Amino acid sequence: QQEKEDLQGKLKLREHLSQTAGKNEATPAPSKNSDLEMKQLQCKLKNSNNEISKQSTTIKSLKNEVQEKEERVRELQVKISRLERDLNTKRHLIEDLRSRLKANQENEKTSNETLESLERKVKALTEDCSNKKTSIDSLKQRLNVATKEKSQYEQMYHKAKDELEKKNLKLNNLESKMIKTEYAMTELEATASQQLRGLAKQTGQALETVQKKLLLTNDKVEEFMTFVKALTGELQQSVQELRTKIKQAKKMGEVRACKKGLSQESVQLAASILNVSTTDLEEILEVEDDEETAKTKMEFEKDKEWLQYIQKLLETQFPFASSLMDAILEKLNEKKKLVEEYSSLMKHTL
Repeated sequence: QQEKEDLQGKLKLREHLSQTAGKNEATPAPSKNSDLEMKQLQCKLKNSNNEISKQSTTIKSLKNEVQEKEERVRELQVKISRLERDLNTKRHLIEDLRSRLKANQENEKTSNETLESLERKVKALTEDCSNKKTSIDSLKQRLNVATKEKSQYEQMYHKAKDELEKKNLKLNNLESKMIKTEYAMTELEATASQQLRGLAKQTGQALETVQKKLLLTNDKVEEFMTFVKALTGELQQSVQELRTKIKQAKKMGEVRACKKGLSQESVQLAASILNVSTTDLEEILEVEDDEETAKTKMEFEKDKEWLQYIQKLLETQFPFASSLMDAILEKLNEKKKLVEEYSSLMKHTL
């Protein structure tokens, strides 16, 4: 604008000079330089006018943008106020849910403590039962005849197979019941979250029913754990008994072979040299070698690892049915092989 005013002043001065030059005829005509300057000044004035018009249009567009942004800011402020209200209501709901969750966690801690104490008692009882069973089985082994043992073990194998199939069916039923209870719990949680405000007075009763269901499911899981532990203990015990019987059958075969190779006179002569009786000599012949003891130790360690693996499977999270089934089938196959080996040994000895 200042340049425009300066140019207009210069133009007015030039016009005044040209007018005065026209009046004074005596003075010479204006030079070409002054005309050129006039033209240049007019061009500059036109350029400045164009720039002023452009700037005015840009100012109008900027004003429109500012108005739009102000409207946008007002809309955003309204939305922010609405969001703040929603956030406050959600905070209140979250605090209420946290307090309820703390109460549920405390109840769960007490139930877990009682469950641990019951598990300890069950372990102690199972250990006592296993010790008593081992003593009874050892007495039965000494009393029973080899021919009767063969038929009994075959019957026991078939019975165990049938019982395992029945128990597998029970296990599948228990798993389906557990899945149903979990599904029911998820449905209860979904309905409770949707109807928190409408069912605020009935939450206490719903929590009591859920706790009862949880206690029932925990009892069922505990029963399943005790069943699996008892089954694995019985399997391991029967496998150990078969191993001891196989060793005894092998020893009997070796002793009979030694007796067949040696005459009665040579046996008595050896006993007189060693200054022992013939029965003591037979016991000396029946002593296990280092390889047999190492083998028994390895078998005992394998059984121990198998029981620890079963315990780990029971302590892990669901699902573990397939791996548990594989482990039990592995032990059953081992028992089957031992039964076949024992029956073949008994055939040869008889």
